[in-house]
Amino acid sequence: MNYTLSQLQIFLKITQTSSITRASEELNLTQPAVSIQLKNFQDQFKIPLTEVIGRKLFVTEFGKEIASAIENILNEVSKIDHKTLAFSGKLSGKLKIAVVSTGKYVMPFFLSKFIKDNDGVDLLLDVTNKAKVIDSLAKNEIDFALVSVLPNNLQIEKIELLKNKLFLVGNNEYKTNKKKVDKKMLEKFSLIYREEGSATRTIMEKFIAKNSLSVRKKIELTSNEAIKQALLAGLGVSVMPLIGIRNELRDKTLQIIPTIGLPIATTWNLIWLKGKKFSPVAENFINYIKKEKTNIVKEHFNWSEEF
Repeated sequence: MNYTLSQLQIFLKITQTSSITRASEELNLTQPAVSIQLKNFQDQFKIPLTEVIGRKLFVTEFGKEIASAIENILNEVSKIDHKTLAFSGKLSGKLKIAVVSTGKYVMPFFLSKFIKDNDGVDLLLDVTNKAKVIDSLAKNEIDFALVSVLPNNLQIEKIELLKNKLFLVGNNEYKTNKKKVDKKMLEKFSLIYREEGSATRTIMEKFIAKNSLSVRKKIELTSNEAIKQALLAGLGVSVMPLIGIRNELRDKTLQIIPTIGLPIATTWNLIWLKGKKFSPVAENFINYIKKEKTNIVKEHFNWSEEF
């Protein structure tokens, strides 16, 4: 057998995506190039690695076994690369961070310079809802997590990064005179929620319960981007983090509806398991955050103080 490292990487990506098209997109290759490499790789085995049923690609049990072996091989290759860099005096390794979905507007600014200054560091950034973030942290699958609501079932350590403000948001159909409306007005609106497990949803539900509000109509969507599109279309209003609607406020396509009891203020925290043994990469990153966080907030988030 004479397969190449490129073929191994391509086949593993195909098994992860169950699609030649998606694999080609994620690898920044053309679809024909991926198909050719898959064929060349398959030609070296007498047993099928994949099969197509009804135009849908499936990985065979044998293919899954090969993919598992490939993942181990590629991990070892990655270790070789990192050890080479380490011996040359460069910081190297993986930095694994999970962030709640709204955190995608925050975390990149705290990562950018560190990653640029350390080209031997590979970043794995998982953007998902709070429940999955906390699950990854509990299983020690990541180095750090970014959350705005701290978990109450884990022993953690934290660094406060940034204030998080949540406002009632709608499109320009809602006429406001800058005077705060009574929170009971919420009962007249269709409310748009995030999915179960979202920290924003938890905060919104606590606010509604605390004020004994009834919900006239409830719409549930699974991402902040989906909620923004629904707001723009006039489907209702939602309680949203300020950090995720900067462009829409600037362009005046969405507006904050001044409401008594809002904004709700929380804090973006970078957290990790108490007693965690940091890798050199993780230790360098946390030292970088402690040193640079004030400058990062001042440079990239001062605009939020206007609200």
